Amino acid sequence: MTQIDIDDEALERAMALSKARTKKETVNLALRFYAEQQERAARISRHFERARHWGAVEDAERRHLAEKAEKNGR
Repeated sequence: MTQIDIDDEALERAMALSKARTKKETVNLALRFYAEQQERAARISRHFERARHWGAVEDAERRHLAEKAEKNGR
């Protein structure tokens, strides 16, 4: 068992939003959610770096600028 001091207002808000029935359920849900978000961000970052390495990012930026210029009549 771990005892920690938790922000009661944040815990109440999280319980209301998540519909969790207990404080423990709410904290565990929040921890899993945070970990999943961080893992997802890391995966996106890795994919973005691979795309940059392949030149896909620069190609997309060039296409975007060309479309933007075309739209503005330039």
